[in-house]
Amino acid sequence: MTQETAGPRTKGLRLDAEVPVAVLRERLAAAREARPGAGERVDGGLFSWPLLTLDDAALEHNVAAAARVLAARGVEHAPHVKTHMSRPLWERQAAAGAWGATVATAAQLRTLRDWGVRRALLANELLDPRDAVWLRGCLAADGFAEVWLEVDSPRGVAVLAEAFAGAGPDVVGRLGVLVEVGLRGGRTGLRDVGDVVALARSARAAGLRVLGVAGYEGPAAGHADAAGLAAVAAWCDELAAAGERLRAEGLAGADEPLVLSAGGSAFLDVVLDRLPVSPAGAPDATRVVVRSGAYVAHDHGHYAETDPWSRIAGAAPLRPAITVWGQVLSAPEPGLVLLGVGRRDVSFDIDLPLPLWVCTPGPDGLLGPARPLPGARVTALNDQHAYVALDGAADGGGGAADGGGAGAPAPGDVVGLGISHPCTTFDKWRVAAVTRGDLVVDLYPIDL
Repeated sequence: MTQETAGPRTKGLRLDAEVPVAVLRERLAAAREARPGAGERVDGGLFSWPLLTLDDAALEHNVAAAARVLAARGVEHAPHVKTHMSRPLWERQAAAGAWGATVATAAQLRTLRDWGVRRALLANELLDPRDAVWLRGCLAADGFAEVWLEVDSPRGVAVLAEAFAGAGPDVVGRLGVLVEVGLRGGRTGLRDVGDVVALARSARAAGLRVLGVAGYEGPAAGHADAAGLAAVAAWCDELAAAGERLRAEGLAGADEPLVLSAGGSAFLDVVLDRLPVSPAGAPDATRVVVRSGAYVAHDHGHYAETDPWSRIAGAAPLRPAITVWGQVLSAPEPGLVLLGVGRRDVSFDIDLPLPLWVCTPGPDGLLGPARPLPGARVTALNDQHAYVALDGAADGGGGAADGGGAGAPAPGDVVGLGISHPCTTFDKWRVAAVTRGDLVVDLYPIDL
C-alpha cells in the first residue's frame, strides 16, 4: 500500500511540502501528550479555510448507537463506506461489530482490499468481465474472506458465471449472489417477483451461490411522513416476499439462512419493523443485513429531517458530526455576506448548507467565541462562494462595509456550516480534521 501523504495541494491544510499523513497524525498525538487538554487548535497554523471537521464525540456516539440498536434486534450491519471512504472511520465501524463493508463500485472494492477488509458487499452488479476475473483471483488468493454482490440482469449472471467457470468450491463458496429487487419508477433492481425467481434460477444453474435478495428502499419515499413510511413498508414487504419465494422454490435459504438486505439510512425504523429475522438453525432461518452508511456522520439537513433513529424505541438520537468552516470574504451590501466555501467544498445535491455560528479572529488569527446566526441562510453556491443572507436580527440593519451590526459576520470572520447529505460532502475532501472542541485530535484520510 502506498504511503498516504498531504501537502500544498491538500485542501484544509497549510503545508509547503509533502508530508506522510501518518507523521501529521503522530504530531497531533504528541501535542496532546505534551499538554493534556491542549494540543493543535483548529485555528492553529496547520489548518486553513475552508476546512472539513468531524466531531469525535458525535462519531463515537453515532457508531455506538447504531451498533446497540442493530445488535438488540439480531440485525447485521455492513455499513456503506462510500459515504466517507475513510479507512479510520471504517475501523471504528468494524470495531463496533460491523459484519463487513458495503461499496458501490469495483474501484471501491479494490480500496477495501487495500484497507484489509475481510468481508465486503458490492451493492451493484459487476458487469465488466475484467473486474469479475480480478474478483475471482482475489478470492482465490484470500484477498477477501467473502464478497457478496447483487445481480439484476441475465448479463450480470453471465459475467459472473464466465469468470468463475471451473473455480473450486472454496472460491465459489466465498462469492454470495443477491438478486436485486427494485420498484417501478425507482432505481436498479427487478420489478417483478417472477423475474427475481427466474434470475435466481439461472444463477443457481450456473453454479453460483444464491443467498437471497437485496434492494434499496430510498426511492420509495422522499419524506418521512405517513405516506412515505407506508410506501417504504410496502416495498420492504415485497422484498421479504421475494425472499420467501426463493426459499419456496429451493433457490435460497436451504443450505444456509436466507439473506434479506436493505439500505437502512433514512428509513431504518421501517426496515427493522418489516424485515423478519429468525435464528440460525431454524427451518426458516433468515439473516437481515442493513447497509446504513450516512448514520456515522449524520447531518443538519436531510438525515436530520428523515431521521429514523428518533422513531426507533430506545434508540439514542444521532448527532451531526460534520462542520465545514469557511471565511467571510466580503460583505458587499446590507444583509449579505460571501463565504469562501462553494460547490467544491460542500454538498448541495439535496439541500444547501446551513449557517450555524460565526467567530471573529484576533490579531493572532485565533478565533474568538462562537456567536449564533439566527435566521441566516445560504441562498446560493458558486464554485468557491456561498451567499449568506442575514435577517434583521443578525445584521442589525447596518451598512455594507462591515456586513451590518456588531454581531454580524464581517470579512475575516469564520462561519461554521452544517451540511445536508454527508456522502457528497466527504467526496470533496482528501483529509478531515477530527476535533474535540477547538482541538484537532486526529486526521482522517479520505480516498476517492
